[in-house]
Amino acid sequence: MSARILLTGAAGFIGSHVTASLLARGDEVVGLDNFDPYYSPSRKWEHVEAVRGGPGAARFRLVQGDVRDRGLLAGLFAERFDAVVHLAALAGVRSSVERPHDYAEVNIGGTLNVLEAARRGEVRNMVLISTSSAYGNASPPFVETDPADRPLSPYAAAKRAAEMLCHSYHHVHGLSCSVLRLFTAYGPRNRPDMMAFKVLDSIFTGREIPLFGDGEMVRDWTYVEDVARGIVAAIDRPLGYEIINLGHGHPVRLREFIESIEKLAGRKANLVPAPRMSSDALATGADITKARRLLGFEPRVSLREGVESLFRWYVERLDRQSAANLRQPSRLGVAHGK
Repeated sequence: MSARILLTGAAGFIGSHVTASLLARGDEVVGLDNFDPYYSPSRKWEHVEAVRGGPGAARFRLVQGDVRDRGLLAGLFAERFDAVVHLAALAGVRSSVERPHDYAEVNIGGTLNVLEAARRGEVRNMVLISTSSAYGNASPPFVETDPADRPLSPYAAAKRAAEMLCHSYHHVHGLSCSVLRLFTAYGPRNRPDMMAFKVLDSIFTGREIPLFGDGEMVRDWTYVEDVARGIVAAIDRPLGYEIINLGHGHPVRLREFIESIEKLAGRKANLVPAPRMSSDALATGADITKARRLLGFEPRVSLREGVESLFRWYVERLDRQSAANLRQPSRLGVAHGK
């Protein structure tokens, strides 16, 4: 049976994939996004157009707005939803060190606004997207029962606070809230500030990018469509209050990940050695036993397959941009009336 779902952050990297998955199976999705300029809003509009060009697009409605706007949320929740997926957040560990107040306002205050609007709108099921950064410098593989009280950045601290707000709304108001701690997502529509995209951009443009910690940091690279499937599974299974890791479960060194992209391209990225920042964890890795048991989650896409898909998307995007540029009249021609 189809459901009516509100998805905040719908135009983002992960949000657009989750939206597409829900529409493809017959759900109705109201997407909320404020097109924050953390990276170019034009990129998010590309994501929206991709969703609108896919199956079930007639059941998708986009609302431009901010989770800090309580009046907007009150109006939205008056429409009634079967579930809420809360993806909207300021992303980026390093950026949060420079903008801590913004991260607290959006990632904590915005989450509180969504929770309160959901309560008033009598929504019984919510999925909060959190982060593996909550574990700080714990030793992988991370298990959900590991302490998460030593965050390394304001981003991680704000996300952990959002998790605890969800628990309070579950405890006091009976709201079912599944907290999904995502690991390093990558794939088509990758954000331009993420390492996977930066490496491709460097390979094709020659632009310098920092290689932090000599590339020895370890990350649990998880393909975005696997992430989306896990989120959809959590929507379908109200669990009360649970924290669940959503990763691939096979961590890989950053340098090895970069080399897999370089091998496909047949070229090297322009890497500049840089010290690891104190806000970056040494290593991440997911124990996904709980996700398997509660969500039936199993990653399907290998690192090789995922990197190949990311590479194809990047090249196709370059081709589209080149074709669009060729269709534009030159400034000289316009000036002479040609």
